[in-house]
Parts: sequence; C-alpha cells; structure tokens
Amino acid sequence: MHRSAVVGAVALAHLFISAGETVAQVRQHATAGQFDFYVLSLSWSPSYCEVAEDRTGGRARDRQCSGRPFAFVVHGFWPQYERGFPSDCQVPAPRLARALVDDMLDIMPSPRLVFHEWDRHGTCSGLSPKAYFGLVRAAWAAVKIPPDYVQVDQPISVTPGQVAGAFLKANPQLARDAINVSCDGRRLTEVRICLTKELTFRSCPEMARYSCRRDKVVMPAVRGR
Repeated sequence: MHRSAVVGAVALAHLFISAGETVAQVRQHATAGQFDFYVLSLSWSPSYCEVAEDRTGGRARDRQCSGRPFAFVVHGFWPQYERGFPSDCQVPAPRLARALVDDMLDIMPSPRLVFHEWDRHGTCSGLSPKAYFGLVRAAWAAVKIPPDYVQVDQPISVTPGQVAGAFLKANPQLARDAINVSCDGRRLTEVRICLTKELTFRSCPEMARYSCRRDKVVMPAVRGR
C-alpha cells in the first residue's frame, strides 16, 4: 500500500485523536526533543473494533479485532507542550525495522498504528526508534490497569468518573488532574495519562477540556476469549 494511503487509513480507523489536537495547536516540523511532557493514550480496543465495524458495515478486517483478546492497548505516546503538541518533526521519518514493529504488537496491535505513531509523534521525542519504543513499553509498564478492566466478558455501563477512580485506586501516585477519560457518542474510547520525561505522573489540567461529558458510557466486551 502506498504510504499516503496507509496514513489515510490510520487517520480514518483510529478516531481517538491526540490530546487537544486542533490546527492551531499542532506545530508541524517542530524541533525534535523540545517539549514539556508525554501523554500515554490507552485505547479501549473493543470500542475501536466496534467503531471500525460501524464504518465498514461489517466485521473489521483488522488483526486487532480478530486475534488476541485485547482490552486496553497503547494508542500512542505523545510529546506534548503545555498547550498543544509537536508533530511530524522529521520528514521523511527514519524508517522502522520490521523486527522493532513486530516487537510492539503485544501492546500496540496494529503495524500501521506503530508506523503512524512513530512518524507523527515519535519523531518529536528526539530519540532513536529503539529508544522511543523502549520508552513506550516502560510507560505502559508504569501504569497499572485496574483489575476490573483486564477481563470484561460482557458489555458494562460505566461513568467516566468510575473509570478515572479505578485508575487512581490502582495507581496511588496518580492525581485526578493527570488523567483524562474520553468517549465517543456512547462508548468509552480512551484513557490518557500525563507523564514526565522520567515517566512519573504529572498534572496536566488543560487536558480536562477534552474529557468525556456523558453521564454513562458503554465498555464493549473484550473479544476473542
């Protein structure tokens, strides 16, 4: 597939966009390594699969939706400014070794997503591909997924506050203004957590404007069990 088509497909499929992404806030071709903190975006994989099916009118032809029973997965690890974020800091981006991409598929279950996130966000980290994805894995390991959301065999109805509270309980050093819960019209889509460059939790109150405003949302059941 042509590279532009791949990027377009990812942009369509992964509806859960970067924190606070607007034309005014994205600084394309910014200086790599010059940013304030990271956002770890954890996507609820069953919601992604339902959205993909809604758009295609059938079962999503996607490894993420037909393979292992994915629950929360890494959507992205995004360098951020206090307002906005850098993007596409090296064009063309350094190519990724296929072995490195394959190594990330247990937590980022789409090769296209890995390539896209590196091109758009990873290049702004100032790190090599190996170092950046090593940091992505370390950030994933630094956040404990609440036990209630590891195995969800039936759809459940939750409030955004319940989800945030569960993450706060599972991660005692996490503050309420360091976490953001996102949703679409009816489903929980992502949990976003702010981290320093040293991977400690940090406040990011400006993120609150992107929080889910619905009283309750659905978390679709994990697939493939």
